[in-house]
Amino acid sequence: MKRTIRIVGMAILLVGGLHHTLGAIRPINATPQAAQEMMAVVKIDNFSFSPQTLEIKAGTKVTWTNADDIPHTVVSDDKVFKSKALDTDEKFSFTFDKPGTFPYFCSLHPKMTAKVIVH
Repeated sequence: MKRTIRIVGMAILLVGGLHHTLGAIRPINATPQAAQEMMAVVKIDNFSFSPQTLEIKAGTKVTWTNADDIPHTVVSDDKVFKSKALDTDEKFSFTFDKPGTFPYFCSLHPKMTAKVIVH
C-alpha cells in the first residue's frame, strides 16, 4: 500500500512539473501585445479622420472604418494608397512598410485631411 501511494505521489509530481514546464513554452512573437503593436485604426466620422495625425512604426497595418452615414474615401496625396468609396461600416487597410509622412484626404470631401507618420 505504501508503495502504491509513493508511485501515485511521484506520478502527480511528474505530471504537475510537466504541465508547469509546457505551460511556460510559447512561440516567439506570439504575444497579443506584439500583434497590437503592428495594427492601428482610424475612424471616419462626422466628416473627419480620427486621429488626425497617426504615428506608427514601419510595418504597421492601418485600417480605416467609415462610421459616417455617407461614403468617404482614403487617398494619399502621392497616390501610394487609395480606397474605393467606403459606405457605412466598410473598411480599408494599408500596410506602411517605409518610414515617412503620408498626408491623405477624402476625394469626395477634399477638406477632410489627415496624415500618417511612419518611424
